[in-house]
Amino acid sequence: MSHGPEGEPLTPPAGAEPAERVHCPHAAACGGCPLIDLAYPEQLAHKRDALARAVARHAVLAGTEVAAVLAASPVTGYRTRAKLVVAPGPRIGLYAGPDHVVTDIPECRVLGPDLARATAALRELCRAHPPAAGSALEPYGKRGRGALLGVDLRAVAAERPGVLATLIVARERAPGKKVARAAAEALMAAAPEILGVSMSHRAVHAPRLLGDAPEHVAGAESLPDRIGAVELRATPGAFVQAHRGQAERLAALVAERVAARLGDPEEPRVLELFAGAGALGLAVARACPRARVTLVESLPAAAAAAREASLRTAPGRVTVRAAEASAALPELAPGAPPFDAVLVDPPRRGLAPELRAALAGAAPRAIAYVSCDVATLARDLAAFRWLGYAGARLEPLDMIPLSAEVETFALLVPAPVPAPRVLHDGGGLLAVDKPPHLPTTPQGEHARSLLDAVRKLPGGAAAVPLHRLDLGTSGVCLFARSAEVAGALARAFTEGRSRKTYLALVRGMTQPRGSIRRPLEDEGRMREASTRYRRVAVVAGHSLLEIEPAEGRRHQIRRHLASIGHPVVGDARWGDAATNRHFEARYGLDRTFLHCRRIELAPGAGEPGPSLVLESELAGDLAAAEARASALD
Repeated sequence: MSHGPEGEPLTPPAGAEPAERVHCPHAAACGGCPLIDLAYPEQLAHKRDALARAVARHAVLAGTEVAAVLAASPVTGYRTRAKLVVAPGPRIGLYAGPDHVVTDIPECRVLGPDLARATAALRELCRAHPPAAGSALEPYGKRGRGALLGVDLRAVAAERPGVLATLIVARERAPGKKVARAAAEALMAAAPEILGVSMSHRAVHAPRLLGDAPEHVAGAESLPDRIGAVELRATPGAFVQAHRGQAERLAALVAERVAARLGDPEEPRVLELFAGAGALGLAVARACPRARVTLVESLPAAAAAAREASLRTAPGRVTVRAAEASAALPELAPGAPPFDAVLVDPPRRGLAPELRAALAGAAPRAIAYVSCDVATLARDLAAFRWLGYAGARLEPLDMIPLSAEVETFALLVPAPVPAPRVLHDGGGLLAVDKPPHLPTTPQGEHARSLLDAVRKLPGGAAAVPLHRLDLGTSGVCLFARSAEVAGALARAFTEGRSRKTYLALVRGMTQPRGSIRRPLEDEGRMREASTRYRRVAVVAGHSLLEIEPAEGRRHQIRRHLASIGHPVVGDARWGDAATNRHFEARYGLDRTFLHCRRIELAPGAGEPGPSLVLESELAGDLAAAEARASALD
């Protein structure tokens, strides 16, 4: 069964035979176009609903408007870039099914004409026996001699349309320069559309199809291209939107919204991160004739192409840096010259927490956020609300028709930080729902804390914390309204009248139930500590646990679970780095999967009344990651 952007099953409306359907002989096996059985208006409605559901997971985003999806034209034959897997057979297409079998798609309905012809030519060359140009064009296989794992094709629109092809080969069997050049020349001869060939080396079992930065082999190293009014330079491996027409509309939309927000200052400073070839940043430079624009792009070839394009679009006003987005953090630090606007178009995993904090801390007048993933966009927008930025309206575009993917633009502007959700207020006790990435008490590297927010609540000016949740932990957090009542309330913890229940996703399969008893160092001393757990679900081969720590030692749950070989997923300190990377890249988890679900406080001796039960629903980002992992694995 095919799934949507949040992992939900995709089925046509009951009893309806959708009109205007696109027919493809590979639809059942391929999985690349999961919405193909829906009429196009229904596809657009489905995508808007997916975005709205992602936003609705986060209570702090209530009231955010989700606009109708901007339709694409055409909806077939539109792709200007395609990354395809090559397997013995030969088969050139996409992985399908849990066994990752490659489905051959010679009649693919979404490839642009030039890409379709280039793919057909490559398929014929791979079929030749012996290969037309040695092992560089023979698919990699257990019993084969070949090295070819995939191909990355990029079409351009210029005076002479053409295609840049990148052959992705197994590093373990990488061909020599002579064989590689012969393969490139054979491919260009078979497909005149292909004007340049590069090669990217990759480990066979690497999770991403494209490997190292492509190395030029033959023909053109780059080609002129155009997105709307901006002349660009296409380079192998660089990011580009799949649909040229929609990419032009997106660039125009971003430029229009940013220009309107900036007004007409003397020389506004604009920063773009994840800039690619600079389509968005250069569009803003055209719309704001006096703007000074800095583009940051990690791929050196793409950065060089952006630099060349800037000389035609905005000579003297654009600076290009070949660096990771994190390299811009010093320029966003307090005391650095301020940016008036920041543009970000991150990969599917979204923005890292430290980058979100730095962007908000730099206090630009606008943050223009372009996203290709509804779950990580909603996660980041919720985080930005606690950092003092809000987007009132989300504007989705159909960038990849027939797929479940949703491209969305949001313009974030400074906004008051919301009050935390109050779970209980009475008897001198304040219980609130702690969001992730917000420290319980002030920390020097963080501009805000939960305590700051609690002290702004009515009657909370003198509040003090009764316990602390880690930066990456969400859920029930307790405060006393004043230091005078804190002692009496804290005795519920010291006298054993409290019971805390957490939810955590941990690596691997635990026992159905268990208890961990081992001392932990706390405040310079070894102290007794015990933690009980119960497995409540299996998520993508890992265990979702309900956990009750008997004490409250520092990082007790995380340390205890790591000690038995089942660290909490997302835990940067005691967790498994490979598992953490996988959950961040695939499911958008950017913090420890740990949530304080429930706290019970029993009355003291002689005190009347039942126990006080305080509960918090699983935080939106964790719920989204769990749902996606459960559906996709």
